[in-house]
Amino acid sequence: MANNSLRLLLDFDDRIQRDREQPPAFLHRRDRRFALDCQQQGITPGAGQWLAHMDRLSGSGGDVNPGTRELQRWQQINTGFAVVGSIFGIITMLGLLFYDGGQRINITVFLAFVLLHLLLALATTTQALIGWQPWAWLARRLKLDTLSPTKTRLQPLFMARAAHNGGAAFAVTGLLTLLAMVVVQDLAFGWSTTLDTASASYHGLVNTIATPWAWLWQAASPSPELVEATRFFRAAPATPAIDPARWGQWWPFVTMVWFFWVLLPRLTLWAASQLLLQSQARTLLARHPGMQALQYRMETPTLDTGSGHNDASDLPDTHTLARPQTIPVTPVLIGWAGAGDEPAMPASLHAEPFQLLKAGGRASLAEDEAVLTRAANQLAALDTPEAIVLSKSWEPPTGELYDFLTAAHDSWPAGARIVIVPLAAQPDRQPAEHLIQPWLRFTERLPDGFATLALPTPDNPTADAPRRTQS
Repeated sequence: MANNSLRLLLDFDDRIQRDREQPPAFLHRRDRRFALDCQQQGITPGAGQWLAHMDRLSGSGGDVNPGTRELQRWQQINTGFAVVGSIFGIITMLGLLFYDGGQRINITVFLAFVLLHLLLALATTTQALIGWQPWAWLARRLKLDTLSPTKTRLQPLFMARAAHNGGAAFAVTGLLTLLAMVVVQDLAFGWSTTLDTASASYHGLVNTIATPWAWLWQAASPSPELVEATRFFRAAPATPAIDPARWGQWWPFVTMVWFFWVLLPRLTLWAASQLLLQSQARTLLARHPGMQALQYRMETPTLDTGSGHNDASDLPDTHTLARPQTIPVTPVLIGWAGAGDEPAMPASLHAEPFQLLKAGGRASLAEDEAVLTRAANQLAALDTPEAIVLSKSWEPPTGELYDFLTAAHDSWPAGARIVIVPLAAQPDRQPAEHLIQPWLRFTERLPDGFATLALPTPDNPTADAPRRTQS
């Protein structure tokens, strides 16, 4: 198919963009394994085989590939340009052939419009070749602007093809309208200009324009007598006494001018834009940075022996920039997944009066939402909206807690903050250091400035601890 190179490039570029989220070591092992499998099967690995292998690994099934979706979107844009071009072709030709029975249809105006159209067609191809994007505003409206360098370089050629597609439709409907008007009306053509131009000079001009088809259709090349007889002046008091049929003898020339100098250039440039797109796609695929990295990964072994450096002791630093803060005094306490159910809590968590709201664990989503609503109402009445979330230090943070706190950030009053307090198994002890680090990293993943971590001050459980209600 004509779009195979484009589809391959777009699919490859999309896959490379997604691979940027993967660790380099994983990509190296994956692609090296693919290259070894191809070597065993006697297959030369290429972009197409690699993409098919990635589709099998990812299990994309019957989903449409990104390249196909991109080409379908451009096909819709081409169709839109063709529809608009067809409408304007009919309207423009009717305007050029407007004849009220008095003034003649000026061949000079017709030739000037054909020249303008030809210059616009050439300018469209030129801007695509040099990478200029006069259509940038339309690309933004159609949401075609992208951060991918590959698609950015293809966009001028895509837009040029769409413009030529609309121009070709414009030329076709214009030609059909011209032929229809020749049949249903008696068009009267003539030529006129303010310049002091002799009929012989004007005949030389039209004869030059008709050179490509004069040998094929003699009637489409105006004779000197026809040029001499059909000159008119708008200010003339009367029309020269000539045969009225002669005014219509220009129509073969007008038809061939439109066909040869409007329709054929558009079709030729549209075909050239297709070829340029295919050529550019093959060039961009061969020079794609992702292709060079892929070839390196496929050709380079993933393991090297005899390394002189033993990095077994080079462990990463797991400490974070976050540090435990002071526990605030607030009546809003939330116990997560059973935290706070112990007979007593450290005294540093006591605030009079307070109510322990229970969420997570065996609580349903509806119950969690109810807790968020009650906490929001309590925080709205506080000058400093702060809430304490109790957790079990020996249990790592979970995605369910992350979702709960993210929902709290979105639904609580503006400026509300939470303080996560991981409790130890016994109230008279603090959590171990290695249990605190995951919770510190967890607070850094939450929205900036929303969550901090605090450690309770250990004390001995007392029988006269303040009462608390549970909910």
